[in-house]
Amino acid sequence: MHIVFVTETWPPQVNGVALTVRALALGLAARGHRVEVVRPGRDGNDGKVELLFARGAPLPRYPGLQVGLPQGGELRRRWCERRPDVVYIATEGLLGISAMRVANALQIPVVTGFHTRFHDYAAHYGVGLLAPLVRSRLMQFHRRAQMTLVPTRALLDELTEAGIGHVRKLRRGVDTDLFTPARRESALRRSWGVHGDAPVMLCVGRLAVEKSLGLALQAFRALQARIPAARMVMVGDGPQRSALADAYPDVIFAGTKRGEELAAHYASADMFLFPSLTETFGNVVLEAMASGLAVVAFDRAAAQEHVANGISGLVVPASDARAFITSAYELGLDLETRLMLGVNARIVAQQCAPDAVTAEFDKLLHALAREHGHDPVGAAA
Repeated sequence: MHIVFVTETWPPQVNGVALTVRALALGLAARGHRVEVVRPGRDGNDGKVELLFARGAPLPRYPGLQVGLPQGGELRRRWCERRPDVVYIATEGLLGISAMRVANALQIPVVTGFHTRFHDYAAHYGVGLLAPLVRSRLMQFHRRAQMTLVPTRALLDELTEAGIGHVRKLRRGVDTDLFTPARRESALRRSWGVHGDAPVMLCVGRLAVEKSLGLALQAFRALQARIPAARMVMVGDGPQRSALADAYPDVIFAGTKRGEELAAHYASADMFLFPSLTETFGNVVLEAMASGLAVVAFDRAAAQEHVANGISGLVVPASDARAFITSAYELGLDLETRLMLGVNARIVAQQCAPDAVTAEFDKLLHALAREHGHDPVGAAA
């Protein structure tokens, strides 16, 4: 099959969408498909994936990130010269909108991924009144596709209730060879000032207001009052980093980490806090679980899908801030429970093999192409 991905984010950018989309693209290429990725940036290659240029503009408040600009004329030229079997649009910006318009006009089947709850972000950035409009535009965009993929059953139900009749669930995978308890490093813990079994709380992700990091930091302060040797490590970067570092000078802000270095940070902590309510999934939850960490999160997104409360982590009712802080504090005091939850979390994560997710994605794309009159080469196995 010839599959084109359209996305405004791609590594080296570090975010859940970029990493998820890259994993899917590389996985399909490894299965013998021709895969092209249209994204802001120069032409090039990433393994067997061909990267194609799209114009972009800097994203305010996020250095290094770009938003894609409309590319309708160029996409039409490319796709008329060599028609894709399927187009996968991962982001709903101007680049994605122009790709949708061209694909619809050329009757090329379109799959969209619902990766970001932009309407939930609105209140965090002072434009809460626009949330209904943003949500309406998102729904309109996804209705124009022939299939929309979501990572959780709850999101599938939500979009179906919104009138999108072609929603399918596609699991997320995690590399359990990279993210593993075996990467725990005593030297890294010592660099954090950790002594003995003093608990280390960890957060990983973009340091931004919509992530509700204040709740995690409140939980840390509560635990620190009882165990002064406790530590909090924040991995990631973003617009809130400077303000948070000023307000919490004893918290370790490790910056952005990738690959084995990131995996070592997970494995060297003792528990993972995920206070966000704006995620469609949250890949970091699966990464933490694969690393053998007990997770504390709200009953949403990845935690709702993969964490069994009291067995492989602790989940609390959505928006119950007090319950989140209390659960994190109590878990920080209980070494035995942390270890038990971490072992079970690892077992759950091992069931989320990336190869299985790619194979499932492959089958969905083949079925869609056949449904729309194509007989693509390279069968899903």
